[in-house]
Amino acid sequence: MLAPPAAVHAAAWEELFDDFLRHHAERTGEPYVPFDPVADYDEYVDGKPREDGTRSFLASRHITLPEGDPDDPPDRETVQGLSARKDETFLRRVHRDGVKPYDGSVRYLRAVRDAGLRRAVVSSSSHCAEIVRAAGIEDLLEVRVDGIVAHREGLHGKPAPDTFLAAARQLGVEPAAAAVFEDALAGVAAGRAGAFGYVVGVDRVGQADELREHGADVVVTDLAALLDRS
Repeated sequence: MLAPPAAVHAAAWEELFDDFLRHHAERTGEPYVPFDPVADYDEYVDGKPREDGTRSFLASRHITLPEGDPDDPPDRETVQGLSARKDETFLRRVHRDGVKPYDGSVRYLRAVRDAGLRRAVVSSSSHCAEIVRAAGIEDLLEVRVDGIVAHREGLHGKPAPDTFLAAARQLGVEPAAAAVFEDALAGVAAGRAGAFGYVVGVDRVGQADELREHGADVVVTDLAALLDRS
């Protein structure tokens, strides 16, 4: 939502699952139906912890794999192994292509910082710190609750509200007095489930209606639009 790694995540998931599904079809004789980087990504993996996304998509195709262990290598066909392969693919793409933040998000962050409002980034990614640093917006954020923090503290991933609530606690802000900004359906649902005062859906891919259905109070295409309303 602050920078466009969602596109990188979608491409990494597509590369992972297309390769897996191709080999699965060859082994089983079932038809090969590729991963849809829009519909499948939005429905099954966007905003979720990596392993949950893997499980969710495989279940949608009625494919069952062993869970495996968290230290499974990327070439092992387990839930954990596929998740590790996705992580490897994502990092390769980030290091190759870099990360450029959305201009409107940077404008908005600077405006709320200058207004004295507290700010946190909440992400299911274990590479949130690396992405924020690469995007050059680290100084605009006070608190980070990401996949590493969620694992360490036993927080459930989105659409559960745990990570947003943890960020609010660290900021010393009551949820009812805080706003959530999300471009993922699971993230919007998490903000609503956490009883946050306002939930802003950011529509980057033409899913405004779905964002509202999942609990967004308002939907914009860019955070800068909120500045233009004031």
